[in-house]
Amino acid sequence: MNQDILDQDDDHVSIPYQRRDDQRTEIVDLGIALQQRSNTMTAVEYLRSQDVGNDVIERVLTEPGRRRAWYA
Repeated sequence: MNQDILDQDDDHVSIPYQRRDDQRTEIVDLGIALQQRSNTMTAVEYLRSQDVGNDVIERVLTEPGRRRAWYA
């Protein structure tokens, strides 16, 4: 189960299931862009082809409020 809750322990903050690498971030961001430019099925097929888990696909494509924030 995905959790978007911050856990704080002795000045250490962690977010469970946070994307940990730039490549995976780019894949998910491209999937979101595909949904916006084309359609949801195109985005789903792309994300599945990149081995993104179904729970992540569902969250990022159907619940925009639960997407990770973009940081510059």
